[in-house]
Amino acid sequence: MRIRMQEGIGFTLRFGVAISVLLVIAGLALMFADGGGGGYTLSQIASTSSRVNTSLFSLSAIAAAAQNLDGLGFVLLGLVVLVATPIARVVLSIAAFASERSLLYTAITLIVLINLLVALLIVPGIIAG
Repeated sequence: MRIRMQEGIGFTLRFGVAISVLLVIAGLALMFADGGGGGYTLSQIASTSSRVNTSLFSLSAIAAAAQNLDGLGFVLLGLVVLVATPIARVVLSIAAFASERSLLYTAITLIVLINLLVALLIVPGIIAG
């Protein structure tokens, strides 16, 4: 059982990274074909003082942009998948440790998940305002 779960976790990591890379490449191709994305030109996106900020885009806006074949939407969706991949790995690890009845490792991994979610969902709101 343990080896199977580790294989599943490894597959999740490889699959998540592969999907993320494909989304970013597709987004970049669309951005170059369209001369930009998300209402921004390529020079605005690539500028060191770019106004493009990932905190300006909600998950629903990213999904809508990708659905409309907007290149920036695909790039941002790829980044979301990349961030979600290790979180999925932690969730699968919790399930694996729980199925093995390893209370200590289940609790430790649950704390890791809580830390990740706090860092992603709560801390940015505190910093912003």
